[in-house]
Amino acid sequence: MNYSDFDPKPIFHRYKRLIGDGDVGGKARGLAFAFNAVTGSPLENCVNFPDINFVLTTEAFCDFLSDNHIEALLEEETASEGDGSDDEFSLRLFSRLSGAFERGAVRPSLLTDIGRMIAAIGDVPLAIRSSSILEDSRKLSFAGKYGTRFSANIGSIEEREALFLSAVKEVWASLYNPAARAYRSKHGLTDRDESMAVVIQPVMGKERNFMYYPEIAGTAFSKVYRRPSPRIRKEDGVVRFCFGLGTRTVDRLKASVVYLSHPSLRPQGNLPAEIAMTSQSEFDYIDRRSGAFMTAPLASHLPFLLREHPFSGAFIEIYADSLLYWAGSDQVKGGHPIFSFSAFPQRHPRFFSLVKELCAFLEEKMGSPADIEFTYDTGEEKLTLLQLRPLASYEEMALVVIPDPGDRQVVLRGNRMVSNGRLENIHHIVYVDPDLYGKDQSYFEVAREIGRINHKLSGTNYILAGPGRWGSTNPKLGVPVRYNEICHCGCLVEIGILESDYTPELSYGTHFFLDLDVDGTLYLPVFDGMKGNVLNRPWFESTPYEPKRHPAVRHYTGNFSVYLDGEKEVGVILAD
Repeated sequence: MNYSDFDPKPIFHRYKRLIGDGDVGGKARGLAFAFNAVTGSPLENCVNFPDINFVLTTEAFCDFLSDNHIEALLEEETASEGDGSDDEFSLRLFSRLSGAFERGAVRPSLLTDIGRMIAAIGDVPLAIRSSSILEDSRKLSFAGKYGTRFSANIGSIEEREALFLSAVKEVWASLYNPAARAYRSKHGLTDRDESMAVVIQPVMGKERNFMYYPEIAGTAFSKVYRRPSPRIRKEDGVVRFCFGLGTRTVDRLKASVVYLSHPSLRPQGNLPAEIAMTSQSEFDYIDRRSGAFMTAPLASHLPFLLREHPFSGAFIEIYADSLLYWAGSDQVKGGHPIFSFSAFPQRHPRFFSLVKELCAFLEEKMGSPADIEFTYDTGEEKLTLLQLRPLASYEEMALVVIPDPGDRQVVLRGNRMVSNGRLENIHHIVYVDPDLYGKDQSYFEVAREIGRINHKLSGTNYILAGPGRWGSTNPKLGVPVRYNEICHCGCLVEIGILESDYTPELSYGTHFFLDLDVDGTLYLPVFDGMKGNVLNRPWFESTPYEPKRHPAVRHYTGNFSVYLDGEKEVGVILAD
């Protein structure tokens, strides 16, 4: 069974889950392939799939474009703007197109099909996921570029249909968002090369006192291309997971990363303070009363979660007095509860062995490394597979020897989570000052300024350095840039400032790092103040730079080189 030649439509036809005669797209293909592979295999009894998976094919999308003159509007808007690659223009264009999708009408036959589908599904919350024809291919994943929307699916049939149709239109419109258009452009594709199908799944989980969520949700890769240490076996894969809805695993928010060859290894450090700083302290759920997607602090729901989750002692602890305590302990007063997952590898080894076995199995069936999304229930030891796609390849460079700096300045140096890589004769460093970022809450102004610089530096492989996690959806963790705002960067540096909660993370399993893999972007974390790390503040303060619109952003020109030695776990950036 060859993945590239696999036809998923007969499976959806067999279960009467197909709406329209068009293409089902990459996400539906991966799901059908996984179902076909697991059915009848030794894994069938321990790997489940959502009970219902409908696919709205590209036929409905193409009909909508034609009926509502969307393509004519796109041509009209871009006629005076060339290829429309400027970020600010792309944002304005996306806003206009989104409005057109929202106002647009769908055909009566589609409304009838939607009504039948809603009746068949019932009132379980829904995930409405993009499944474009280019998405999840062997070469390009498009991970995170298109929309996924949740619907609480509550109210009357008419209200549920309206909620669903609104979500579908948002997913359709996401084909034209700036990040997606920049991704296509960088890889030689245009808007006309793409079309959008939609996968509709029940959200996996349980309702607990009006809050609907899975206990564990995550992503896993069957290969580890960017290893934080030579001890990590590339062939054994990695899993990234969180408590609650899985949005925190694919975005650059706090979640747990476990390398399947060393489940007990914590790449961020084993000290209680390091665990507390990098652990999840909030979780996401769907509110079944209001229908809203919500985020809740663990501290506000601790007694409830301890009651509802019998095995919570394996993953919830309280950080107090620089130590970690069992969450149900009577000895600790106050403190900060976290989803530490400290005892998870010891108490739930089945979870890790099952993820490892499933990834290896799917890699063998596909003939290429696998990338999966799943949910898991500790009580039932039940894994539900939500998505499968080929893992975008990444060619790790041969061993790099770091030269003696000589007369050159060491601008940045890190000694954790380093993979092999080299860039020489780079003429630009774009730097976000950690002391100025976030002082006035203007996080998004910083991100937009980075986007403007990125557009001007197209083709330069420039170095981008700043505090915390680039691309985080929480701006307090790092600059909230989108793909189109950093897509021309050749080396990304994340600066850790412990007292400010800016913590770099090799966020393997996130959409962000998939993009780095596909684009071949180098990554260097620098932990300011830690032994072996250098943030050369005197150089940044004394070297002339071009000030930008936001005072936190600086643009340095010169001759710079990047050397990353993955064997010794050392990376440096030198300035002539």
